[in-house]
Amino acid sequence: MAAYYQLIERNTDVTGMITAHYRSTILAQGAWNEHEQHMAPATGIICAELEQFSPRNEMHIGRISLDILGLIPAGEFTISTKVIRSGKTIELIESEMKAQGKSCIVARTWRMMVQNSKSIQGLEDQQVLGPENAPIWEGIRQWPGGYIQSIQARSHERREGQGVVWLNTVHDMVEGQTTSDFVRLMGMVDTANGVVSRQSWPFTWGFPNLDLQIHLHRLPQGKWLGLETIQQYGADGIGLTSSVLHDIDGPFGRSEQILTLRQIS
Repeated sequence: MAAYYQLIERNTDVTGMITAHYRSTILAQGAWNEHEQHMAPATGIICAELEQFSPRNEMHIGRISLDILGLIPAGEFTISTKVIRSGKTIELIESEMKAQGKSCIVARTWRMMVQNSKSIQGLEDQQVLGPENAPIWEGIRQWPGGYIQSIQARSHERREGQGVVWLNTVHDMVEGQTTSDFVRLMGMVDTANGVVSRQSWPFTWGFPNLDLQIHLHRLPQGKWLGLETIQQYGADGIGLTSSVLHDIDGPFGRSEQILTLRQIS
């Protein structure tokens, strides 16, 4: 079965920075532009590199902050990953995706020491109805592009501006490599910006996101990603898509996306 990406080669320099060379497939195709990659699988492939980068069992990823510097071209690209702040209890890692000689995404990730905090554990985010009996939501197909066609969406409840949508994909992130639950689910988070759009199709305003911020209080499990999402448009051309992230066991984190609102002529 086809995957989102093909690995060409991976190299390590004398400083310990790892650079991986990839090629995107049609499954990574974007929704706003047929010649670009969708930010969702682009996030997933960066997370695949993070997962392999000097892994430390005593640390988990707590935050991934991704800035989108421009169009993410389809085709060949590189991801370079390096430590910019080492430590015993916290570690900051930077990943840069480059294509056609330009930087497309810069991501900074905090890895944090794992501790047993069950004695004070407590969440305010509540579990939502799972995907098992939710109807298939075909409305997501209003978006074009190979990535959207590669996923399945289900929803018990949604409207313009708010709702809960569950996503699943059967495709691996990298051809010939087993995809972890972490990479699979992180590779769908960016879809949040398109699941509760505040407009009916066809849109009169575009609302692409300039970033993706993911905060995790635990690592996700399973094959299904739940997006409990609200989308808000301000009066000055700026919007915000905010999500509580769920797996089949309940909430595991949150995501935020800042939007640039642009009228479509």
